[in-house]
Amino acid sequence: MEYAEDEYLMISGIQHFAFCRRQWALIHIEQIWQENLRTAEGRILHEKCHDACQKEKRGSLLISRGLRVFSRTMGVSGVCDVVEFHEAEEGAVLHKHSGFWVPYPVEYKHGEGKSLDADRLQLCAQAMCLEEMYCTDVPKGALFYAASHRREEVTFDSCLRERVRQIFSEMHQDMARGHTPRVKPSKACQACSLKPICLPRLMKHHDVSAYYDDALGRER
Repeated sequence: MEYAEDEYLMISGIQHFAFCRRQWALIHIEQIWQENLRTAEGRILHEKCHDACQKEKRGSLLISRGLRVFSRTMGVSGVCDVVEFHEAEEGAVLHKHSGFWVPYPVEYKHGEGKSLDADRLQLCAQAMCLEEMYCTDVPKGALFYAASHRREEVTFDSCLRERVRQIFSEMHQDMARGHTPRVKPSKACQACSLKPICLPRLMKHHDVSAYYDDALGRER
């Protein structure tokens, strides 16, 4: 199956979806966005990555910034912060460059590494797009966290790849339905820039009378 271009979803949305399905729907279906300090700092970090020279060569290493990627089979498109092309015995053939090259995506993130796989899923999705575009394997990539100034190398195993495909399938289904789901509030809601719009506290109430009793401070 291949998706039409007008059905493409943003690759970066997989990070939102993995963090909170309701957050993804508010941003990508309802087109609602609000910044806080964290999102502003993250946006500035990505702008700096993309503002640098688009391509540079360092011996057996080619560096491309702001590279646009897509996948017809997953129905997604987006921009990679950095893609390093490492010269190898086998790999992709690049225009105006001899030999073979293996893509290695690098995604820049504000803050520190996380136990949640949202960032790894986004990076793996970029790698899968690169594989489809360049007809070569992309086995690894890296997440660079600004707070620690360290790279976390990610291996794109079969389990991670299958999760990427499954999540994109669910995202397409929700987009087609125009569905914004309810979610169970968690501690993660405190850091979400959409908290004032999402109002996660209201998810706990199951009827109107309970909401009014709580809002007016009345005992039931």
